Amino acid sequence: MSERLFGLGFDAHPREVGRDLWLGGVHFEGEPGLSGHSDADVVCHAIGDGLLGAAGMGDLGDYFPDTDQRWAGIPGLELLAKVVELLAAEGIRPVSCDATVIAERPKLGAARTDMASRISEVLGVEPGRVSVKATRPEGLGLAGDGAGCLALMVAER
Repeated sequence: MSERLFGLGFDAHPREVGRDLWLGGVHFEGEPGLSGHSDADVVCHAIGDGLLGAAGMGDLGDYFPDTDQRWAGIPGLELLAKVVELLAAEGIRPVSCDATVIAERPKLGAARTDMASRISEVLGVEPGRVSVKATRPEGLGLAGDGAGCLALMVAER
C-alpha cells in the first residue's frame, strides 16, 4: 500500500462590489464577488493549497504570487489545473478532497454538485471522490457579517 498523505487548505477573501462571484468554478449571478488578484475563488484556492501541502510543496503564493501579473484574474479552475500539473511533474496525483464553504450567502444548494463535478474533472478523480459542503457562520466574523467568504478543505494524495 502506498503512503497516504493529507493536506489542509484554507482561503478567505472579502467581498468586492462590481466583481463576479466564482466558487468551485461556478459563477453565481447577481452575487457580489470577492476581492483578489485572481478571480478570488476561495474553494479552488483552498483545494490548491491543500494539495500542495499534502505534497510538501509549499502553498499557492510560492507558485502564483499576487505580485506577478501573469496570474491577474486567472480563473480558479485554471489555477487548480496548474497545481495538478505541478504535482504531476513530481509523480503525485490527487486521490480525493473535501471542501467546506463558509458564508452567509450565496446558498449553494444544487450548485454544490456542479462544483464537485468541475473540480473532480480538473483533479482527474471520479466525481464521488470530491465533496463540496456549505455552512453559515450565523452572523459571526468576516463571513458571518456578509463581508467575505471562506473555504476549508482536506485533500488526500
